[in-house]
Amino acid sequence: MVQETSSYRTMRRQVLLFLSVLCLSSVLGQVSYSIPEEMTKGSVVGNIAHDLGLDLKRLKSGKARVYTGSSVEYIGLNKERGVLLIQERIDREALCGETTPCALHFQLILENPMELFRVTVEITDINDNTPTFTNAEKRFEISESAVIGSKFVLAKAIDSDIGMNGLQQYSLSPTDNFVLKLENEADGSKKVEMVLQKPLDREKEEFISLLLTAVDGGEPQMSGTMQIFVNVLDANDNAPTFAKRLYRAKILENSPKGTSVTTVSASDKDVGSNGVVTYLKSNSERLLPQLFKIDPTTGEIILVGEIDYEKAKMYQIDIEVVDSGGLSDSTKVIVDVIDINDNNPQINIVSKSDSISEDSPPNTVIAMLSVNDPDSENNGEVECNIDGNIPFKIQTTLNGFYTLITEVALDRERASHYNITVTCSDEGVPSLSSSVTLTLQISDVNDNAPVFERSSYEAYIVENNTPGLSVFTVKARDADWNQNARVSYILEDSSVNGVPVSSYVSVSADSGVIHAVRSFDYEQIKDFQFRVKAQDGGSPPLSSNVTVKIMIQDQNDNPPQVLYPVQTGGSLVAEMVPRSADVGYLVTKVVAVDVDSGQNAWLSYKLQKATDRALFEVGLQNGEIRTIRQVTDKDAVKQRLTVIVEDNGQPSRSATVIVNVAVADSFPEVLSEFTDFPHDKEYNDNLTFYLVLALAIVSFLFITCLVVIISVKIYRWRQSRILYHSNLPVIPYYPPRYSDTLGTGTLPHVYNYEVCRTTDSRKSDCKFGRAGSQNVLIMDPSSTGTMQRIQSEKSILDEPDSPLEVRKV
Repeated sequence: MVQETSSYRTMRRQVLLFLSVLCLSSVLGQVSYSIPEEMTKGSVVGNIAHDLGLDLKRLKSGKARVYTGSSVEYIGLNKERGVLLIQERIDREALCGETTPCALHFQLILENPMELFRVTVEITDINDNTPTFTNAEKRFEISESAVIGSKFVLAKAIDSDIGMNGLQQYSLSPTDNFVLKLENEADGSKKVEMVLQKPLDREKEEFISLLLTAVDGGEPQMSGTMQIFVNVLDANDNAPTFAKRLYRAKILENSPKGTSVTTVSASDKDVGSNGVVTYLKSNSERLLPQLFKIDPTTGEIILVGEIDYEKAKMYQIDIEVVDSGGLSDSTKVIVDVIDINDNNPQINIVSKSDSISEDSPPNTVIAMLSVNDPDSENNGEVECNIDGNIPFKIQTTLNGFYTLITEVALDRERASHYNITVTCSDEGVPSLSSSVTLTLQISDVNDNAPVFERSSYEAYIVENNTPGLSVFTVKARDADWNQNARVSYILEDSSVNGVPVSSYVSVSADSGVIHAVRSFDYEQIKDFQFRVKAQDGGSPPLSSNVTVKIMIQDQNDNPPQVLYPVQTGGSLVAEMVPRSADVGYLVTKVVAVDVDSGQNAWLSYKLQKATDRALFEVGLQNGEIRTIRQVTDKDAVKQRLTVIVEDNGQPSRSATVIVNVAVADSFPEVLSEFTDFPHDKEYNDNLTFYLVLALAIVSFLFITCLVVIISVKIYRWRQSRILYHSNLPVIPYYPPRYSDTLGTGTLPHVYNYEVCRTTDSRKSDCKFGRAGSQNVLIMDPSSTGTMQRIQSEKSILDEPDSPLEVRKV
């Protein structure tokens, strides 16, 4: 109990001494400490924050932590105080064995930004282990004839401590017959032998008891003992001897059990049973019995366990040979373990980022790795690479540490995530490798504007559409993601013929569907264009625009309009054909137009009704009315033709026109046939007006007005009689530019007519159209009217009494 108390006090003084003389150095992010083993949990190792020049806030914000790889975390970090503390009991002997110096290596990791500091803590030895012998006793059988100076090998004591705390000396008692001999060996240990200094006499002393004591140099000093019993035999005076004082052998690690390591050989000059030797293996090392055995007869050393170069690079085996008389000799076998490449590199992720923004600059650190290969030399040299063609690279920082960084700018639209496989290979033959895969998500930024599927759009819509009709859809895509890729469609402000385009079309903001706001009329507007803008939902938003052209398609919604011949309600238009006309004589031409377009405006002319169908025909495409046979005297003077003008639309529309033809050589002949024509309405209205006015005048003016009216009538009658007997024909003149319209129903050229008129012809009963009157005779059967000119500015289509008949087929 007194010894344990003294040991505890000594240990406490050593701890305080080591803490007071901590060796601190910080070079290039490294710091070192030295502490004794067996410190209690919670003991302070050092103020790491002060020694590295770090603020306590930096330790907290950087999530400071201790990284030890796959080993036990003996030392932890107190971020509140910035100090390193003992977390687990540290036994230098269990941690390092006989290796000196013994040190713990770990890293202090900080994030935001990532920083790494290497920390080394040296573990110093205290005297906490007593020297011990493998066996508590040792028995010898020694012949009494053993000569003075005979040596007997004793088992060495084991002390796990090192330095002064390790085994220092041996003592043997009593020393009447034997003395202790210590001999230094190559590995620094001492060979313990018991040497006979006084001849034995079995008759005086058959059994001898000795005590071997091993003492260390610690404070307090510790010791261990082994009891030695000597049985004195008779008459064996030659000890066996080994051929070599030292044997060396080599063996590959991971060699199979049963592999022969080497063979030792010893000889004994005695004969008979005294010359028979036995080989024994010293058990002074704890692990040796589990790894090697020796054949006691042949001296062959055989592997019985598994050897690993990474655990021990060399083994020392003490071999003893004993003859039947108890005489012995010893030798040492050094077994060197040859390393083979049997360990894959070990990859540990120290720190990593799960996601990174696509606009992160090159050389941004995304992960830190720790790589270690326990093998030696080339087998332990490691090189790391990234698999695949990806925009990352790996570079080494400290010994065994690597950083994974971006090599170029990233683009989420090309790759939204990366599976980064890091492969580390050693330089052994064959090479061994390990891999680790990191998944990195690329977060999106709004760096792409919406792009329309086409550079411009053209759409068609049939006129007379229903307002609100969906015309077509514009579509734009945004390569970004989520809100940055949400596209809205906007109709840009513009005008069409001075009217805002929004009164023509509208655009759905979400779908891009373009709707017609109004019903379109091809005859008013044939096409128009506008611009649609696509804008994403990013901040700030990006946009692009496209030109859209809407073309109105024609419908057959207008019937043909007959421009010629023109008829009025109060008079009859007749085309005059002389009886001498030959076959193919051009009577007149029906001219019509259709305001529609395309095939809807292609017109065809057909003869629907006729007084004599065998006399006239109508050109299907040009509307020309010609004779198809010779005119005879038997043909009626009055011919009535009904011509239908039809377009090519679906369904088709048509109009009809009545053409009156007079077959005669002179006007009087025509007048005799057309006597049933109505009187001039305008003239009768005027006459009534004058009569009413005359009745209102004073009675003496009545007679005067009546005389004037009678005189006027007589005068007109005389003029009409002169015209009746004049035999003056109306000769039509067709200009050279008169041509067929190829069925288009239009008048591309101006028609000119020349008429011969007599003196005072302005009072004639004939009426001539100013335009489009081709060999036209307008007859007033009352023969009392006056010639009146049709006003040129009045449209033919506006005549209320027009004889045109329009019908839909």
